[in-house]
Amino acid sequence: MLLDAVAARLALRDVAVERLAIRELPAHALLLGEASHPGVQKAAEQLRRADAIVIATPVYKAAYSGVLKVFLDLLPQSALKGKTVLPLATGGSPHHMLALDYALRPVLQSLAARHILPGVYATDGQVTLQPEGAYLLQADLAQRLDEAVETLAIEGLRMSATTGFEPVAFSRVRCSV
Repeated sequence: MLLDAVAARLALRDVAVERLAIRELPAHALLLGEASHPGVQKAAEQLRRADAIVIATPVYKAAYSGVLKVFLDLLPQSALKGKTVLPLATGGSPHHMLALDYALRPVLQSLAARHILPGVYATDGQVTLQPEGAYLLQADLAQRLDEAVETLAIEGLRMSATTGFEPVAFSRVRCSV
């Protein structure tokens, strides 16, 4: 659901989104550590081609998902080199929100991510399933996703801000005390 919300916000900026569902990769290749498996290689190539990466995971017992861990373990040490990464997570309570910073962030750093943006964590209570099957986000979560996508667009995709301000060259900045 968080990935869908981010994809919709990126679509408003005419950004093409390519999905990679790790749970659809061959389980035997992941569990046996077969980094050379064609499915794993294709997924790694998809990451290599990406301008920026959004990673979403459920959090269980204060840790990101095992299938994500297995996949990240199979990637080369520089798999995220030069990439900006936006981590997203969902969990049953706010008590596990630090899993993004204390569990996932170090792994992303070890894969040479250029910049890891502040993550967005959502609890079950911040998302309501509507009768027609759509999800309704609480206002504070929607705002945090808006801000995260804005930051991803500017810092990861090098797009201009939607605030209407043009970038100012550092040489034009004047400070006085």
